[in-house]
Amino acid sequence: MAHTKTLADVAAAAGVSKMTASRALRGAPDVSSATREKVQEAATRLGYVGNPLAHSLSTKRSDLIGVVVPSLSNIVFAEVLTGIADRFAGTGYQTIFGVTDYDPEAEALIVQNMLSWHPAGLIVTGVDQMPALRMRLSSVEFPVVQIMDLDGEAVDCCVGLSHTRAGADMARALVAAGRRKFGYVGCGLGCDTRAVKRRKGFVKALEERGIPLSAELTAPGFSSVSAGQKMTERLLAKNPDLDCIYYSNDDVAMGGLFHALKQQIDVPDALLLAGFNGLDMLSALPAPIATSHTPRREIGQTAAQLILKHLSDEDDPGPSRIAFEPVIDLGLS
Repeated sequence: MAHTKTLADVAAAAGVSKMTASRALRGAPDVSSATREKVQEAATRLGYVGNPLAHSLSTKRSDLIGVVVPSLSNIVFAEVLTGIADRFAGTGYQTIFGVTDYDPEAEALIVQNMLSWHPAGLIVTGVDQMPALRMRLSSVEFPVVQIMDLDGEAVDCCVGLSHTRAGADMARALVAAGRRKFGYVGCGLGCDTRAVKRRKGFVKALEERGIPLSAELTAPGFSSVSAGQKMTERLLAKNPDLDCIYYSNDDVAMGGLFHALKQQIDVPDALLLAGFNGLDMLSALPAPIATSHTPRREIGQTAAQLILKHLSDEDDPGPSRIAFEPVIDLGLS
């Protein structure tokens, strides 16, 4: 079955943003004649047929900005939302939030409901939406920004980091620190695609150095300190010789630390624990946990800024793919 060409396809072929392509096809006066001709040529070449209904709805655009995140139980996304809200403050745009609980069908329904409100822009988490939702997002005539993940193809704009690379970088750092017997503990890998990518990058980097993953334990539930504590207890009961455990995130790693302290295991000398996100609370723990610090608030602010630039009259709002690099801290003196 032939792929139906979308506005995003036309924009990519013309080398402009999706919003610029939309304005050019509508004959907006703020688009230069050269850009308009380039976009129209791309549309003709691709056989793009616009959606009159979508256009009629877009002319009634509200001042709402939809934001969809997977969870609010973890401080990570609360900080992302804070960055988004901070940047939109005083702009006349109002953010509305939806929480999916890592359920792709819930995400599709939330986005569908938001689209019925004719938002001015949309921010969604990750790049692994269901195909039907990706197609829908590709066809809208307002800016869409996918956040937190760069490991995949964006439908429009993307702000985040490579989780595969983050996992690999942590593996390389831990091996350089002298660790050789690795375990892995993870929660929610059936739905948290970014955690899956970190694990993949971590394991691959170990294998490239001739070091296999010695033990692994995963659970389907959401990440939590209590889950990390219980799973670490089970993992070490069968694999007491591990000298390092990599966790799906800092929450789970903190649970691992509490178990280790209870068993009087010397952390980090005998057992180094590593998480992900760089939560502020790690600095208050009685023993260090290695982590990758991520700029959650900055990612939110940058995503909001991209929306604002695309909604402005600028022909070129700047790069549509913005990468951040996590900072590794092994917590070793």
